[in-house]
Amino acid sequence: MATKNPITGTTMADSVNAAGQELSDGAASAKDAMSNVTRSAADRLDDTRATTADGLDSAASALHKGADRLPGGETVTELAHSAAERLKTTADYVRQNDLNRMKADVETLVKNNPGPSLLVAAAFGFLVGRAVVRD
Repeated sequence: MATKNPITGTTMADSVNAAGQELSDGAASAKDAMSNVTRSAADRLDDTRATTADGLDSAASALHKGADRLPGGETVTELAHSAAERLKTTADYVRQNDLNRMKADVETLVKNNPGPSLLVAAAFGFLVGRAVVRD
């Protein structure tokens, strides 16, 4: 038989169960709070999709308009128009797909092309590092 604490009148098992329940409740509360923060951040990113797509469209239009005035001849002009078309395609993709779909597409791309993905990640990391370290 469990012995009771003469001061509180509870057993050691009761105290351990109560502490365990408090810990479990705290963990559940922290998990809910983190889920809310994550959901809020995803919603904010999702809200900026239209703005991002509009910015890409504007850049594509400006590039199309200025492509014929670039020095370098026909090759440079064609490259500029090609880049503008890719920007427009990217704008349409951003406008039509939600954040979860884009994440899944990036994961698939990385799984199918691990070498180039590592090179892109390394280059991006290098550029971010240079931008942060600059005086």
